[in-house]
Amino acid sequence: MERVISTKALLSLPSKPHPRAFHPLPSLRSRFPSPALRAPHGFGSQDRPTSISVANPQRLLLYPSATGRQRKGPIFRASAAIPADGAGLVDEKASPKFLGVELSTLKKIVPLGIMFFCILFNYTILRDTKDVLVVTAKGSSAEIIPFLKTWVNLPMAIGFMLLYTKLSNVLSKEALFYTVIMPFIAFFGAFAFLLYPMRDAIHPTALADRLLAALGPSFLGPVAILRIWSFCLFYVMAELWGSVVISVLFWGFANQITTLEEAKEFYPLFGLGANIALIFSGRTVKFFSNMRKNLGPGVDGWAISLKGMMSIVVLLGLVICGIYWGVNKFVVNDPSIPRTERKKKEKPKLGMNESLKVLLSSRYVRDLATLVVAYGISINLVEVTWKSKLKAQFPSPNEYSSFMGDFSTATGIATFTMMLVGRWILRKFGWGVAAMITPTVLLLTGVGFFSLILFSEPLAPLLGSFGMTPLLAAVFVGALQNIFSKSAKYSLFDPCKEMAYIPMDEEMKVKGKAAIDVVCNPLGKSGGALIQQFMILTFGSLANSTPYLGGILLVIVLAWLGAARSLDSQFSPLAKQQFEKEKMLKASEPSVIEQKENGSLHESTASENSSNGSPAKEELATESETSAGTSHGQQSYTSR
Repeated sequence: MERVISTKALLSLPSKPHPRAFHPLPSLRSRFPSPALRAPHGFGSQDRPTSISVANPQRLLLYPSATGRQRKGPIFRASAAIPADGAGLVDEKASPKFLGVELSTLKKIVPLGIMFFCILFNYTILRDTKDVLVVTAKGSSAEIIPFLKTWVNLPMAIGFMLLYTKLSNVLSKEALFYTVIMPFIAFFGAFAFLLYPMRDAIHPTALADRLLAALGPSFLGPVAILRIWSFCLFYVMAELWGSVVISVLFWGFANQITTLEEAKEFYPLFGLGANIALIFSGRTVKFFSNMRKNLGPGVDGWAISLKGMMSIVVLLGLVICGIYWGVNKFVVNDPSIPRTERKKKEKPKLGMNESLKVLLSSRYVRDLATLVVAYGISINLVEVTWKSKLKAQFPSPNEYSSFMGDFSTATGIATFTMMLVGRWILRKFGWGVAAMITPTVLLLTGVGFFSLILFSEPLAPLLGSFGMTPLLAAVFVGALQNIFSKSAKYSLFDPCKEMAYIPMDEEMKVKGKAAIDVVCNPLGKSGGALIQQFMILTFGSLANSTPYLGGILLVIVLAWLGAARSLDSQFSPLAKQQFEKEKMLKASEPSVIEQKENGSLHESTASENSSNGSPAKEELATESETSAGTSHGQQSYTSR
């Protein structure tokens, strides 16, 4: 302590104190409260006297034990003064730390980080491989993708979730995890070493040829689903890996074993780690795709590359299972590891009619819904058209896969950079500018992409002077569009969308979000596929419908920009009111703090009454917690 209590007969300090462990008794605890219960200006406050004199009668009222009439009780002798910070008054030992993080937390976060890296690493390899298989296969093209997403992927996803729900009722959490992930690992291994080598025997090529001749070339996409059914099954399993293993298994497990404070601190780092996995997995795809150059003639280079990449997927899948087993064995069952049982917030289950009523009743919600639908449709329209040009430029599976490896690496780097820059954009330019960056990027790159396709002949001489063909230029511009639109989506579009819910009143916030989840998310994802299917069946092919797709994209992006501008005009005043309200709430705190600073008398009274069972100290702690919670809420709102 900075000052030593000078009362006689209470403490007797020797001239040469020897350090000795201090274990306070309950009666002494009441006089020397621990730092956790001590007020901000406690025993060492400037307005607390260094000694209690009989000449100060007001102090005698608060410290009757300092007078000649002492309280009955034991006399304590200490060999050393008590530290001012309260060290030695707390019986609990501090948790060991490494790099400022408790080891008990690292036991959970480090394995979870490795699991997440492996899952995302596998997903990038699977995502690039599935496109190569279905787009470059003989008798197929990029036109198969919209039909595949609507008529195969969606029904299998619904069927899986129904099966998962039933299994969750009869299996333990650990058994459910292994039951779900092991079929994925087994399938990807079996595909590379069994199904792909047997593709000519198991694919009904003759039947598909007869159907295509009878139905016409407009049905190339639907017929191709039957023609290369094993490749389509791989496509669906790769898509389900992203939605099931990442969203359901990993995040469900992470939420089960982490506390809320750990989640706030480390979950954002998982997002940055995901982009690092994207970079490394892109380099891996590039490496295996270039193996064809070192193989002799007549060797199926894509089969060799596929076996190498699927071997890595199987190996990392087993690593994921091993980490899951280890965490459950040594961390989950460890009673010293903190965890929180979190209850899910019950979301309102709105039907389609109720959701439409909510969307139509509020202009604010309508504008927000337009943003969600427009992104889903526009990104789908461009991506499928770009992949059709990508196949024309790189018809070989190895060349196509090599380009996709570079594409994944560039996407990871761009997204990582934009996640760092996005926060600065929101702080510097505000919500409106940040919300318009994503549609602006899509508009500019979309105009360039479709212009290179529609006006390829007039632009050929100009592009030839740069050593490029219109097709290659369209592939590069389309790649830039996909890279920057996805990076802008993760770093700006998603945060802006979530921020838009904050100023809404509680009822509309809950109902509006539920309505957008029910109507707008599925509509945005399937809307682009349905438009492309209609165009392909009407005009005969994706190439013939390209001018119309470009016009539809232009209309949708302009509507998106208009909705963003309209939403900004509503969001900014509401956000300002919200900020002023929280600022007023924050301004009310100094009066409480000032009362505590000038209230040594109250502190002393509370300390004295605590021994008599008075709740004064509990009230003081409650006030401190309330003010801290308000400050944290203000900080969270500002950081958003």
